[in-house]
Amino acid sequence: MAGLAGRLLAAAAGSRGRMGPGGLRSGPAVTIVPSRSETVTRSGAILPKPPKMPFGLLRVFTVVIPFLYIGTQISKNFAALLEEHDIFVPEDDDDDD
Repeated sequence: MAGLAGRLLAAAAGSRGRMGPGGLRSGPAVTIVPSRSETVTRSGAILPKPPKMPFGLLRVFTVVIPFLYIGTQISKNFAALLEEHDIFVPEDDDDDD
């Protein structure tokens, strides 16, 4: 999932225009994102480790935290709207039994 998002982000960022041998070109940019689905060669040898992505965990947090915050704000506002229009009002249960 993260690989797909990275490819889409790289394609969107690179499609604005780029310098080529003949000057500025406006065609779609082809960005190659390294990905591999095999871990062994045909002879059975294990392939070397792929290159590590720098700031990978930082990138995850910069995406997850803002969208979690936005999601909680949307949920809170929608719950308040439901209570305001008496569509869903939680009952106060007393557990004094």
